[in-house]
Amino acid sequence: MLLNPSQTRSLFAHALASRYAILAVNADSPAAVVDVLEAARAADAPVIIETSLWQLKGRSFGAGDAILGVHRYAADLRVLASSPRYAQVPVVLHTDHIKGSETLPILQAAMPLYSSISIDSSEMTEEQNIQTFCDLCVFASLRSLPLALEMEAGVDDGLTPLDVTGRLLGAVERQHPGMLALWAPGVGTRHGFSAEGFPAFSAEHVAAQAAEASKLCGRPIGIALHGSSGLPEENLRAAVQSGVAKVNWSSESLLLRSQAAQEFFATHCAELEKTHKAWKSTAMDNGVQEFIAARYVPAVESRIRLLGGAGQGRVFAGTLG
Repeated sequence: MLLNPSQTRSLFAHALASRYAILAVNADSPAAVVDVLEAARAADAPVIIETSLWQLKGRSFGAGDAILGVHRYAADLRVLASSPRYAQVPVVLHTDHIKGSETLPILQAAMPLYSSISIDSSEMTEEQNIQTFCDLCVFASLRSLPLALEMEAGVDDGLTPLDVTGRLLGAVERQHPGMLALWAPGVGTRHGFSAEGFPAFSAEHVAAQAAEASKLCGRPIGIALHGSSGLPEENLRAAVQSGVAKVNWSSESLLLRSQAAQEFFATHCAELEKTHKAWKSTAMDNGVQEFIAARYVPAVESRIRLLGGAGQGRVFAGTLG
């Protein structure tokens, strides 16, 4: 089931209250989307499918046109999520890493179709970050569109000071109360892989940020953890217990899929000779995707279980009535 923004807000609150986190996978292709849904189904867990600007413009979705990609991605996922196979899987469709001059048009196109919205604020000043969120809230209000917003600070810059939380989150909440659903501050993680590792992950800072965000908004606000690839399992568990409700996963996910594809072609290269009796089944997209899925789906399911999401799919669905 593809959740609407109001149901998504309820899901984030449920995860926070029940002390589990929802895995948010930046899915790069239709095959990756199916594999993530398969893992969530196996674990009986809610899941978040995220798409960034490079996916919206990529060959699998928009082929260079981000707005087309917004619609194509949403249409594909809606068909899958409403099918009997995944009808019991609570699915959130989320925008991730949208930045640049196209930000507002892309997110405005996504609002009627997507479950939750965020922007990449890494190249914005605080004032630009606040103004962009306020512009989104005004756009939604004028069209009576519900919103579940995730606001971020400088997530790659170490530990976000609490006064920054007050300035950013507080400004949006004062002007547009009730729109914010998640807060993504810096808690000592970093996007991608780095030889330097993590700056200094702090579960204590997660807890402090969750408390501050909840105080500012007057309701429980969960933390969205960016840059989780490579973070040790004990840190992920501590993050969830400290108030993380959503864990983004991209770099490690991409690496797993690309390494599986590399293994497939390395071990099946002889079958790609045109005289080989199996060349056609090997050359077809389904061959490599089945091979990848056999290695990738268990890894996704394992991460869902690590975050405590297993068994929570039907539990949350039961709260929807």
